[in-house]
Amino acid sequence: MLIDTYGRTATDLRVSLTDRCNLRCTYCMPEEGLSWLAKPDLLTDDEIVRLVRIAVTDLGVTEVRFTGGEPLLRPGLVSIVERCAALAPRPRLSLTTNGIGLARTAQALADAGLDRVNVSLDTLRPDVFADLTRRKRHQDVLDGLAAAHAAGLTPVKVNAVLMPGRNDDEAPDLLAWAVENGYELRFIEQMPLDAQHGWRREGMITAEAILASLRTRFTLTPEARDERGSAPAERWLVDGGPARVGVIASVTRPFCAACDRTRLTADGQVRTCLFATEESDLRGALRSGAADQEIAAAWRTAMRGKKAGSGLDDPAFLQPARPMSAIGG
Repeated sequence: MLIDTYGRTATDLRVSLTDRCNLRCTYCMPEEGLSWLAKPDLLTDDEIVRLVRIAVTDLGVTEVRFTGGEPLLRPGLVSIVERCAALAPRPRLSLTTNGIGLARTAQALADAGLDRVNVSLDTLRPDVFADLTRRKRHQDVLDGLAAAHAAGLTPVKVNAVLMPGRNDDEAPDLLAWAVENGYELRFIEQMPLDAQHGWRREGMITAEAILASLRTRFTLTPEARDERGSAPAERWLVDGGPARVGVIASVTRPFCAACDRTRLTADGQVRTCLFATEESDLRGALRSGAADQEIAAAWRTAMRGKKAGSGLDDPAFLQPARPMSAIGG
């Protein structure tokens, strides 16, 4: 098991498959992109599957989420999913993606054993999408969402970040659209994980502001407390249900006490928290010939050092040097 000194057990593994992305979202990276990891620094497909196997069979992980960067850019993605789905016990497998390319891969991923997807979409307006992502690919994302739903990768969850003066007026429209199409919408407070280190708390659209906007059109009923568990999203029934909407308020309503996640970067580093400033190297152990038991022991040691919280409210908080695209969502 992966147990920290505060009694939390990590059963949810987030695996970044690449730091590369085909969008340039303004709240994530600069227009010219970043200096990508060199191919030799990335974990190979075999190394990824081996680490997932160790996590599942030796460390008690039951859920695996593939992230990026943009994981659909990983050439071996379908094979990785298929091999991880064959593990015993079988973990629940999901994918976080920007949706570009999902229309042509959704069925193959479902056939390989992927259970569901989270797709990022911040706006229903193509011009705003182009402004936020610096790419004209809005329809591609909509097509990807439809393909994921048709392939049975459900519930299809849509992640949206609201930005002041750009799409902060769209919360009710996004929810109405999600309900109509059978998607589960989740708003995420913007977090200090941008490569530019330009995040400012005072410029963030808070959970309270999001909920206030939604309530101008919908009746929201809080989900029962025991239904949330360790999930990052607080959820509400929309107009009595069954549709739900979630808000991940990492900044204003932190949920660190219930965190059950451990993270692997694309270059094989264990991260105990999105906001961690330290990492533990598993890639080195893999490539030096370490046995599974040694790697599992190193992973346990890393997780014992997990801090009580993210530290966002600490005046001494330092934003991680590595941006979201490098460490995975």
